[in-house]
Amino acid sequence: MAQTAQEMVDLYLQAEIDVLAGKSTTINGRTFTAENLQEIRAGRQEWERRAQQEQAKAAGRKRRGPAYADFYS
Repeated sequence: MAQTAQEMVDLYLQAEIDVLAGKSTTINGRTFTAENLQEIRAGRQEWERRAQQEQAKAAGRKRRGPAYADFYS
């Protein structure tokens, strides 16, 4: 079952909530427990990045490069 990036963000957020409440959760056949909290958060952050890219693409915006600090001003 293909899911959008935002749906995956939602799954990871729910997994994070469940694990913090002491439960285990399963995403795409993988079971996560409290020991996997860092992995869950990393997965959520990755899917948040993908969701932002999908939203930008849908809005017709080009991907922005990194912002650089101007220390000479």
